[in-house]
Amino acid sequence: MKDNSDSNQAVRLDKWLWAARFYKTRAMAREMIDGGKVHYNGQRSKPSKVVELGAEIKLRQGNDERTIEVLALSSHRRGAPEAQQLYRETEASMANREKIAIARKMNALTNPNSVLSRHWEIVF
Repeated sequence: MKDNSDSNQAVRLDKWLWAARFYKTRAMAREMIDGGKVHYNGQRSKPSKVVELGAEIKLRQGNDERTIEVLALSSHRRGAPEAQQLYRETEASMANREKIAIARKMNALTNPNSVLSRHWEIVF
């Protein structure tokens, strides 16, 4: 029977990010790495960088920035519950994302949506 673990194989950074479900396609992962949105152990890297266990990856997805630690390797894309076992987000990263989400909500309260504002101008 074939072993499902890829821990003994070398896995490229773009393929690992795709397998961990951070990006929908490998091409998108490659584009983000080339664009400087992904840092491997504090440095910009190439899509062909070999991922190691315990490595720190900082990546940006839209407005969110995450810092994760690699716990397992996989070159195969699987379901979300299995993909989440490949990494662990740092406590500081989770706290920072929560703080930014609250700030975004507060900003939305002070700056109402322009479409809604135009609607109210038409009504009154």
